[in-house]
Amino acid sequence: MSKIIAINAGSSSLKFTLYAMPDQEVLATGIIERIGLNDSVFTIKHGEGEKFQVTEDIANHEIAVHNLLDQLLALNIISSYDEITGVGHRVVAGGEIFKDSALVDDLVLEQIEELAELAPLHNPANATGIRAFKKLLPEITSVAVFDTSFHTTMPKVNYLYSIPMDYYEKYAARKYGAHGTSHKYVAERAAEMLGRPIEELKIVTCHIGNGGSITAVEGGKSIDTSMGFTPLAGITMGTRSGDIDASLIAYLMGKLGITDINEFVDILNKKSGLLGLSGVSSDMRDVETEAEKGNEQAQIALDIFHNRIQKYIGQYVAIMNGVDAIVFTAGVGENSAPTRKIIIDGMSWFGCKIDDEKNNVRGVERIISTDDSKVKVLLIPTDEELMIARDVVRFSEKH
Repeated sequence: MSKIIAINAGSSSLKFTLYAMPDQEVLATGIIERIGLNDSVFTIKHGEGEKFQVTEDIANHEIAVHNLLDQLLALNIISSYDEITGVGHRVVAGGEIFKDSALVDDLVLEQIEELAELAPLHNPANATGIRAFKKLLPEITSVAVFDTSFHTTMPKVNYLYSIPMDYYEKYAARKYGAHGTSHKYVAERAAEMLGRPIEELKIVTCHIGNGGSITAVEGGKSIDTSMGFTPLAGITMGTRSGDIDASLIAYLMGKLGITDINEFVDILNKKSGLLGLSGVSSDMRDVETEAEKGNEQAQIALDIFHNRIQKYIGQYVAIMNGVDAIVFTAGVGENSAPTRKIIIDGMSWFGCKIDDEKNNVRGVERIISTDDSKVKVLLIPTDEELMIARDVVRFSEKH
């Protein structure tokens, strides 16, 4: 049995899950927050509901990794560093280079950093996490798992924008998508739950959290997805606008006296979506609470949120010429029964019917459509960390 650690490094955070493989048993999970700031918070959950938490100053990711490994030892979760045989790192942007996960070497690390243009908030942080582990555990199998890899099966008709072809050929300007590891996991799990080969199925997967994306999965492959060149495109999200008319940017920059395009992109990324529409919050729970109190602005924000998801599902049913299953996952998709119900109730023409009793759950894996629903609707909690751990095992076996 090997111990594999799945890592998701942010600019000031480090999330991890430690697995015993191949049993896929979770030994510990945790997060180190506020890295590089005062009062960093370090949390580990392990055993039968046991929790370790400490607040201390953690200056950088290397110290964070060192503290993490030392604490795993102190809590007897591992007996030595040598027990950890592999580490898998979530990396957001793999561009056109990485069509699969990759064993990390100097070239791969360099390419991840070069691809930071496509994910400036994420790739540099992901690379920092990789370097920190490489320094402390240089001999173990190190694998980069890319959010975009699953979407590299999209055909040109779906990933190209209707702009001069030179821009794609010279600058790689195209749709890349995101959340690929999650979409892949829930699509494969849906096929298992339905007892059918994934190669025969047409599935729309809805990863709806603070960030969200919808994907058309045909025969187990992503053929289209709602996020675009960056994670800003697609559906309405917590703070992101989703799709808008590009000319609106020039118009509003003029009206607002903004001269730096990056300042406006920042507004679209951080001040729009549910937050911008509702004026209340980026958190679905807060917006729902306000809507229930009669706040019209909060209600229209919810209506737009549901409407955009329905539109994307409808598009993907059209391009696949049918659908066998619709899957909900991620924070909102897993936990908001009203969101699932409203979206599916508005799609009864496709033969989708929600079973209210089955749908009345949070984060429980199950089929939530009625027995006579032509299209099966499933709630599947995502497990990106497990997919990362599985990829580490796959590359360890090759290695």
